[in-house]
Amino acid sequence: MKRFIPAIVSGLLLALSWPAYGFPFLLFIAFVPLLLVEHDITVKKEKFSDLKVFGLSYLTFFLWNWGATQWLHFAQNPDGSHSWMAFLFPLFVNSLLMSFVFTFFHFVKRKTGTRFGIIFFPTLWICFEKFHLTWEMSWPWLNLGNAFADYPEVIQWYEVTGTLGGTLWVLTANLIFFYYIRAYQVTHNKTYIWKSLCYNLAIIGIPLAISLLRYQSYHEKASEKIEVVLAQPALDPYADKYRLDGTVILQELLQTVDKEITPATQFVVAPETAFPGNGFVMVNNLENDIYITQIKQWLKNYPQLSLVSGGSLAEYFTQQQTPTARYLKQYNQWIDLYNSAVQINLNDPVQYYNKSKLVVGVEHFPYAAVLKPILGEYMMNFGGSMESLGVQDHPTIFTNSKNRLKAAPIICYESIYGEYVGEFVKNGANALFIMTNDSWWSNSQGHKQLLAYARLRAIETRRDIGRSANSGISAFINQRGDIVEKLDYGKRGALRGDINLNTSLTTYVKYGDVIARLALLLAGILLAYAISKTFLNKINKNALKRKHNIKK
Repeated sequence: MKRFIPAIVSGLLLALSWPAYGFPFLLFIAFVPLLLVEHDITVKKEKFSDLKVFGLSYLTFFLWNWGATQWLHFAQNPDGSHSWMAFLFPLFVNSLLMSFVFTFFHFVKRKTGTRFGIIFFPTLWICFEKFHLTWEMSWPWLNLGNAFADYPEVIQWYEVTGTLGGTLWVLTANLIFFYYIRAYQVTHNKTYIWKSLCYNLAIIGIPLAISLLRYQSYHEKASEKIEVVLAQPALDPYADKYRLDGTVILQELLQTVDKEITPATQFVVAPETAFPGNGFVMVNNLENDIYITQIKQWLKNYPQLSLVSGGSLAEYFTQQQTPTARYLKQYNQWIDLYNSAVQINLNDPVQYYNKSKLVVGVEHFPYAAVLKPILGEYMMNFGGSMESLGVQDHPTIFTNSKNRLKAAPIICYESIYGEYVGEFVKNGANALFIMTNDSWWSNSQGHKQLLAYARLRAIETRRDIGRSANSGISAFINQRGDIVEKLDYGKRGALRGDINLNTSLTTYVKYGDVIARLALLLAGILLAYAISKTFLNKINKNALKRKHNIKK
């Protein structure tokens, strides 16, 4: 029981650090109790130490995942009940993955020593977070650097490091506290306590001071200012959004923004899958689609406007072109379905972009060849598509002939991927439009956390953001990550504001997650050293044993 308490404390501290109600500075001590328990097991050379560390760390990470993501259960099953599977699957799997990482750290530390382990742990954890950003079961929601999203004043240097810099910041502070607390426990020398406080005052305080200075001195960069209106139709995603007639949905959407449009308005942004409701817009006949025609008819009232909106698109093929295309036997054709964004105006051809960072279990079936025969369709039954949606190879931006705004059309879940959003900016985007429908989880922490994560993207790229959310929270976010104006959750309406166009590139946009690449290199070197050291120790041990036997 004595060891369970520190594991529980670590889990609670991690959970209480998370947006939207959490206090992220608790992260600087959150791992310390767990690290102390792990070290106690290591120094006592207990049997089944790996299993013990795994069990205790699983308890910690289970509590963290539960506290930070329990809102997932508000997703609904077809019968209207809460979809606990939508919560329990990521809860158990993500806790399991985190525990594997921590147990592997323990294994290496047990073989190589404390100081080696202290260096190895942050490199391993950063590699894990990067892995979670890239593999097919990607779920980077709890990457440590995300926790500071509601405190943009303290993380302005994310424009250089991205969120992985925040992860390194957190882990370094924890390891310093752990090292000197452990030294004090062994020696009872209070100097170690003062050392831990002084070193961490520098480790935490210097980046904090730099960020506060940068925050106060930063001025919005603007080659041009564009007036934008954000739509918030507030349609119930279960009762209305995918059941009503598409022309009715579109008409109500356009009426919602009418009253906010002025002669200076140049863009209207509508949320993810804003139209056509129950159906798809066909890519094969995009310009003549009835919904596109309806929008263009409306645009005749506002010839200066461009509409950027989420939409459900589909594309027919005579042969299978992609792994996600499904066969329609009655038509002898293949079809791909997309969660897309479109840009429509009266001067330019319709442009579209297909969402490429898909929600696992809702829009995308990971490792389908292996998992689908085991799990069947149940994994997909969280209120989304029963098949994996199509994607595109690389992010593309929207340009137009009316002004110099080059928009990054970021769709919902994509807004938590810093390096991916940076690719839009590398391709020329001078503003970010985020379109989302995060009302699947009702008025819970889910949509609030996703809004907070959008603030990280503003800092990393130094781009203004116009965020249109189906039920809220729609918002304008400036280049410092401040929410300038917002429309509360559940309120139907529109929001008008200005977007500053910035063409300069941040260090993070230029180089991406360089911290992860360095961590991977260092982890590889450390692991190679650990393996060689273990191997050599075993050889020396066997040699000494043979020598001893010869003497006998």
